[in-house]
Amino acid sequence: MIAFSVHLKLVTQNILSRITIIRRIGAPTTTKPFAQVAGSLLAAAAQVDGLQDTRILLKSGGGGTGAGSIRAVPGIVNDRPAMALSSGNYEELGVIGTGAYGTVYRARDLKNSGNIVALKKVRVALTEDGVPMSTLREIFMLKQLDTFGHPNVVKLLDVCQGQRLEREGQLVLFLVFEHLDQDLDEYIKHLPPKGMPPATIQRLAREMLTGIDFLHSHRIVHRDLKPQNLLISADGRLKLADFGLAKTYDFEMKLTTVVVTLWYRAPEVLLGEAYNSSVDIWSAGCIVAEMFQRKALFPGTAEGNQLEKIFELTGRPSETQWPRGISIVRENFRPTKPREPRDLCPLLCEHANDLLKLMLTFNRHDRPSARQCLNHIYFTQEPMPT
Repeated sequence: MIAFSVHLKLVTQNILSRITIIRRIGAPTTTKPFAQVAGSLLAAAAQVDGLQDTRILLKSGGGGTGAGSIRAVPGIVNDRPAMALSSGNYEELGVIGTGAYGTVYRARDLKNSGNIVALKKVRVALTEDGVPMSTLREIFMLKQLDTFGHPNVVKLLDVCQGQRLEREGQLVLFLVFEHLDQDLDEYIKHLPPKGMPPATIQRLAREMLTGIDFLHSHRIVHRDLKPQNLLISADGRLKLADFGLAKTYDFEMKLTTVVVTLWYRAPEVLLGEAYNSSVDIWSAGCIVAEMFQRKALFPGTAEGNQLEKIFELTGRPSETQWPRGISIVRENFRPTKPREPRDLCPLLCEHANDLLKLMLTFNRHDRPSARQCLNHIYFTQEPMPT
């Protein structure tokens, strides 16, 4: 029976992929029948393996355009103002932190021997048909990532439905991730006075970029990379966290400036331009520098000040480099010339300096991909130069 339910869910994912293709190519075929079948299959799978109230289901009936939606299931994790989750499958134990897309809670899994998990609370905008198919597609994609068991990406264990906020037109979702006790920010703060060994920096940087490459290869941009979202396991392995509903991407997207913590925000985001996966490369470059010097590379106090600090490294862009059609005026920033990353972070070795010079390029199109970063001599030369 379990194998049968797995088969049903695989068939459902195939149907959802067909819906995506139909919409992407602009075919006139309606997707409503596909969504109805997908909903029926998921409901059947839930009955077979006892998924009950903690799984995402597609609404199989009703009118509308057939965009598909998550339907409410009785007994789901409650989202009361006090965030007391004990009446569902998870018991809240405290707040871990708040990111660009929601709050993360430490919780106990009441159905799995009280294992500790991380619950990420996010709000999803509803359409007249419920949750948009784009959100459902991303949830399925995140769940599919777990089948790879990537060592540098935190596991997404579950997706739970919370309260429907009628007035705001939103639905609360809880993304359940594996929990690790320490993040990179805490790890750096507890380093001895001499700092992190160069070989450890090299290894953690490689693991971070390996995880980023994995996400990008599955068309997922993290968009909020920072030391607090890089977790360190008990055996010292780095894992990317807090990427749920990170956003699947199609070439370039418009990004609100709430995305990405200020100190790790790419210049195109600060300037209100379109963005692509290179925003993660910029953030990763900032994090590598922070591992060397144990403090943020660009600790800006506001968006304008953040750009000023960035231009201390990249130089103020020329008139031809300055984006057109934006409200921010180039002349508001003092003229500066490009500098080497080592000028701001003296502890960088020669190869690390060269790598960061590429990753922290003003023009997003000139930044290397995560895979190209991993092929840089900084990672291929062993042992690590001192």
